[in-house]
Amino acid sequence: MTMENQSSVSEFLLLGLPIQPEQQGMFFALFLGMYLITVVGNLLIILLIRLDSRLHTPMYFFLSHLALTDITFSSVTVPKMLMIMQTKHKSIPYAGCLSQTYFFILLADLDSFLITSMAYDRYVAICHPLHYTTIMSQGVCVMLVLGSWVIACACALWHTLLLARLSFCADNIIPYFFCDLAALLKLSCSDTSLNQLVISTAGLTAIMLPFVCILVSYGHIGATILRVPSAKGICKALSTCGSHLSVVTLYYGAIIGVYFLPSSNSTNDSNIIASVMYTVVTPMLNPFVYSLRNKDMKGALRKLFSKRTYSSN
Repeated sequence: MTMENQSSVSEFLLLGLPIQPEQQGMFFALFLGMYLITVVGNLLIILLIRLDSRLHTPMYFFLSHLALTDITFSSVTVPKMLMIMQTKHKSIPYAGCLSQTYFFILLADLDSFLITSMAYDRYVAICHPLHYTTIMSQGVCVMLVLGSWVIACACALWHTLLLARLSFCADNIIPYFFCDLAALLKLSCSDTSLNQLVISTAGLTAIMLPFVCILVSYGHIGATILRVPSAKGICKALSTCGSHLSVVTLYYGAIIGVYFLPSSNSTNDSNIIASVMYTVVTPMLNPFVYSLRNKDMKGALRKLFSKRTYSSN
């Protein structure tokens, strides 16, 4: 059965962000700047890891994949949001909306799994340093990334196929800046109980379980560091782990607030703000938190610029 037979709606209308018309220009500049920082910052990470052989380690292997995922994740939603602000063209085709939903879920889940892999890598490096090279071998790293892709693709395809079987009748207005799965289910005039069940079960696998694994990993890291009391070591660990956990909490907290808490406790505006946090803010912060504060990455950046300066002279 074709998509046209499944739904009488040929397009959806994205309302975008709930901002006043006179503030459109300011917010357009703000989000454009944030998007450019996200793209440039993450591309810089990928470039540095590619060029500097000292960064060819498991941690930076995962980080390069996370950077690529963050660029793509932001690119799925932010350009359309900026276009709505600038042109007031709010419509998106039915097929385009389903495609955006698929890639949004795929990249959000992939982001979650990659952050979990990075947390596991840090756990092994700090808690089992003598076995690090054996445990985090190249084959294991590749399998973790490959497994992340397979599970994320399967979850996204599952949600999208279930969404495609639903009918959409008169109402086609989505009060978000992208085709959000929860918002689409509210618009459907079909029974969405199966979709809601899959969100709950697959969500536990793709979001809640990785979040718990990350917290457990950092808990073990903290306990290991405290066993060897050193003021300098504790301060460094708190700085690194604290910044990582703050971004992780922001990312997962926003997603859990939107998709797993009762809808009666939140409004559309609060859900939109939470969505901005994990689609725009977190991908922008990741380059600074995970790498550009890092001594090895700073050294690679200086090395890159010194080569440029030397070659230009």
